[in-house]
Amino acid sequence: MTLNIQYYAQVNLNNACPFWTDHSQCGLKYCAVKPCTPGEVPEGLKSSSYKYSEAASQDIEECEKAEKLGAINGSLSDETRQALQEWKKHDDESDRFCMLDDEDSPESQYVDLLLNPERFTGYKGPEAWRIWNSIYEENCFKPYSVKRPLNPLASNSGLCVEKRAFFRLISGLHASINIHLSARYLLDENWFEMKWGHNVSEFQLRFDEELTEGEGPKRLRNLYYLYLIELRALAKILPYFERPAFHLYTGQRTQDNENKKLLLELLHLAKSFPLHFDETALFAGNNKEAMKLKEDFKLTFKNISRIMDCVECFKCRLWGKLQTQGLGSALKILFSERQIEAMPNTSNTNPSFQLSRQEIVSLFNAFGRISTSVRELENFRSLLSNLKQ
Repeated sequence: MTLNIQYYAQVNLNNACPFWTDHSQCGLKYCAVKPCTPGEVPEGLKSSSYKYSEAASQDIEECEKAEKLGAINGSLSDETRQALQEWKKHDDESDRFCMLDDEDSPESQYVDLLLNPERFTGYKGPEAWRIWNSIYEENCFKPYSVKRPLNPLASNSGLCVEKRAFFRLISGLHASINIHLSARYLLDENWFEMKWGHNVSEFQLRFDEELTEGEGPKRLRNLYYLYLIELRALAKILPYFERPAFHLYTGQRTQDNENKKLLLELLHLAKSFPLHFDETALFAGNNKEAMKLKEDFKLTFKNISRIMDCVECFKCRLWGKLQTQGLGSALKILFSERQIEAMPNTSNTNPSFQLSRQEIVSLFNAFGRISTSVRELENFRSLLSNLKQ
């Protein structure tokens, strides 16, 4: 199997909101996402079923005619095409914890994430609140005493360990996103430049113990909880990427080998971390009850991933999709240990465990985001310390 892991994500930002009809689009200029043109998409990402619009196809054909003599042959090999087809035929929907976009949809587009960074766009107020309210109030396991998303786990009474874990994951994800937005805030804008940077007041508003009535530190603890779970998933997926049958496809063999080497170094580093999350405590009770709870866990998280299609800011929707899909991929890995251990090393046998291209891209980008949040916490602590001096 082959894959190109770069800063390109394939998403459908035009899915209709499945939960309410009074849905509009954000009119703020910073909410826009600039998708890749077909010519900007690396050959390694294009499968035989990659679809272009009729106009785009004509443009590509003319460009190819003009550049054919000097072009590098980056076409997919027969082996690569076969591998990509096997990926598409593989249906592991029942193993997934999140909803994925249809890669074959005409609405699906590639986005260069470096050109569309996650940062504060001005999207806030009732529209943004409705998203998080829907996640917490309708789709998240929580104590009945919790009435608002800004008061997570006010009381743990009546919640089993699995439901507490689920709530902490969502709270940690929320905290991570809030840190990103506070760290890349639009501080100043004029005719010549836009200045993005750390907004300490915004950070305090979301995490200061007094301003949040004691809830801010809990949110930050949940952030570290999420970090440990995603780190654990990277450690457990190591055998999947170590197989000789797995290749990273960039179109250049030397780069392929170097990328896989770097990827394995990262995963070995994750595995060497001494304080790993222990997922064996989850779904460990009565087998029938555990299976029912696990299925509820999946369905609830899938529902949350669908809510991302209701986010009116396209840039927020893009990064919301990536991070929920990444967490869903991490959960899938954590609870597929037997299937991962049973994977064959040859490419001739279909493995019992599989990750789609979207799942892999979202997995690493989500971990990159949560890692950035942890790093930014140190920056905010330093800034706050300087303010007190």
